[in-house]
Amino acid sequence: MTIRLLIADDQEMVRRAMRRIFEGQPDITVVGEAADGVAAVEQAERLRPDVALVDVRMPRMDGLEVVRRLCGPRAPEPRVKVVVVTTFDLDEYVYPALRDGACGFLLKRSGPALLVEAVRAAMAGESLISPAVTVRLLKHLTSGEPGGEPAGERLTAREAQIAGQVAEGRTNADIAAELFISAGTVKTHVAAVQRKLGVRNRVGIAVRAVELGYAPGRSAASRLPGPRTEGSDA
Repeated sequence: MTIRLLIADDQEMVRRAMRRIFEGQPDITVVGEAADGVAAVEQAERLRPDVALVDVRMPRMDGLEVVRRLCGPRAPEPRVKVVVVTTFDLDEYVYPALRDGACGFLLKRSGPALLVEAVRAAMAGESLISPAVTVRLLKHLTSGEPGGEPAGERLTAREAQIAGQVAEGRTNADIAAELFISAGTVKTHVAAVQRKLGVRNRVGIAVRAVELGYAPGRSAASRLPGPRTEGSDA
């Protein structure tokens, strides 16, 4: 299946460079470009791309608001999967983007291969974050005491266990094998965890799991859930 891609960046040179990168990929087609946030939302609503690469600093509407418009609870279905691509790995960009539903956060210096991998990961229902951002994110999360309980329903013991496994970067199949349950049961638990924690993807689960102390002994302390191709993952 061909991935329909929208590129949103206020610099024409950047958009042109990104288009060249994806023109060489047989499974990705660039269906549109936008030079500002308002145009990005309008194009996304009109063209219905599968994935959008969105810069943060854009005129008329910034990329964080674009994430909220395209990934938030009021976004039309099917929601566009948004990967934030920016020059700046600032905390005030990273955390809101991931918590509001972005499927990835890349620095522009990441290189063509990571850009392509992030688009494919988003389409597969997974997330990719630049390694430098991931390390800073996890250092920030693990530097203090575990956070309080979720504001909504409490997780069951099994759900908390699975949230911790997701924070370790494990797929549904990995978790099923570890816990001796079916992948379908894991998927159901993951969906329940997302709802109770108020997050929209596996990266959100991972962030909250670390904050709440469900994954204090991370064996993969330098990464959040990365790109997977397993169809059973939520």
